[in-house]
Amino acid sequence: MTALKLDQPVGRRGPFSREGVHRRVLAAALACALSFTAFWIVQRLAGVTMLDLMVYRAEGWTARTGGDLYDMLATSARLPNTYPPFASLLFLPLTFLGVPEMRTLATLGNLLLLVSVVHLTLRLTGLPSLARGTRAPRARQATATLALSALLVWCEPVWTTLRYGQINLLLAVLVLWDVTRRDTNRWAGIGIGIAAGIKLTPALFAVWLALAGLLHARRLYEPGQGLRGTWNPWLRQACVAVLSFLGTVLLSVLVLPRDSARFWTEIVFASDRPGDVEITANQSLRGVLARLLHTPDTGLWWPAAAAVAAIAGLALATTALLRGERAWAAVACATTALLISPVSWSHHWVWAVPMLILLGTEAVRSGGRTTRSGRRLRAATGALGLLFASFALWWVPHRPHSHAELHQNGGQMLLSGVYPIAGVALLLLAAAHLRRTAAPGAGESGADESGVSAPRGRDRRRADGDGTPAPPEASPRTDASSPCPRVPADGSGT
Repeated sequence: MTALKLDQPVGRRGPFSREGVHRRVLAAALACALSFTAFWIVQRLAGVTMLDLMVYRAEGWTARTGGDLYDMLATSARLPNTYPPFASLLFLPLTFLGVPEMRTLATLGNLLLLVSVVHLTLRLTGLPSLARGTRAPRARQATATLALSALLVWCEPVWTTLRYGQINLLLAVLVLWDVTRRDTNRWAGIGIGIAAGIKLTPALFAVWLALAGLLHARRLYEPGQGLRGTWNPWLRQACVAVLSFLGTVLLSVLVLPRDSARFWTEIVFASDRPGDVEITANQSLRGVLARLLHTPDTGLWWPAAAAVAAIAGLALATTALLRGERAWAAVACATTALLISPVSWSHHWVWAVPMLILLGTEAVRSGGRTTRSGRRLRAATGALGLLFASFALWWVPHRPHSHAELHQNGGQMLLSGVYPIAGVALLLLAAAHLRRTAAPGAGESGADESGVSAPRGRDRRRADGDGTPAPPEASPRTDASSPCPRVPADGSGT
């Protein structure tokens, strides 16, 4: 990202003139188009089946024809439906397309969704050169988005998402769209609710927002005033997310009452329904423990490990949000959800894209090669980038239904657990970042007595040149101090 020189001033001549910047946009667009084309060709040469997309189509067809969604077995692999019934309603349009057209549109759609994930993550991270429209023209934002998309499409989670025709990028866009919206937007939270209605895991984002909102409300509470004045944007967003999720449930009950009743009373508790727990593709703590213990029955080890990860991850995510570090908070919450889920297939880890962009952004903000923290963050970004692009988890013996993963040696278990290891490393980096940037004398939330979070990024950490935090700034949305991290009114970043 440093090679893009995004925070250089725009002059009349030279590589950073408007003409030069536009040439960079065209070059980035060409690189992205070439990378996506090569990706498409390689996938076709590899004979990708887009198996999950075929299951989605079968789900839509079953819902359309009145069949039983949870007795259905689709494709030659005889795969069951594991999603809430609301997802099947969204898959109905697939039944009106031919299979070749459906696969082509799904590939194009996922590539566009990847670009959206990159764009929204850049807004979320608030790199100084992308944070204000007057300093960073949209052309420079487009350059960064396209250049990063050209590289990150080759990460294994993205590759596998497109290989199977999965919906993980769509879910990530819905969540990122919410967390980058204005806090004053009364509909912020609806994306998280819809994502949870499609697949339950994103519901953890609503829990995160609710915890942050409750802790902030506690700070605002004054004896004798009751609960007046304690209402805040995070609580509202959590409520909107919950109500949106309940709306998806209600719609499903009205359209598919029998399937809805069965899902919420039976299927939702069948954690083994998606497949064998121990297989390499399962990159959750439960999968790691099954391979480590050489048995699919992990007993109480998995609930205990999931509880510890949930408490630690949500504590980090909530603390980060209260301190104005929304990017760290959102990525920590996503990582926690991936770790504690009973099954997190490798393609669920498309949150590797925001992880890498966040670490790269922090490396730039910390001085890149000129400071110790910058060098460490650059090294961490490079290591995680190589890990997610290496396909290392597939270097171990793995055959469907062979249970070969139950007989792995130490090295093989290490390779088949690379994503959970990366997730734990990310949470440790988040903890180190929060500790390093904690304001001297601040409370547990890093806010002042009025409950206003300190401004984030370089201005917050280096305002006086000696590491002393700057005072709270006026919100660019409302021209008033705000407890929540803000996205500028022009929508160009946080």
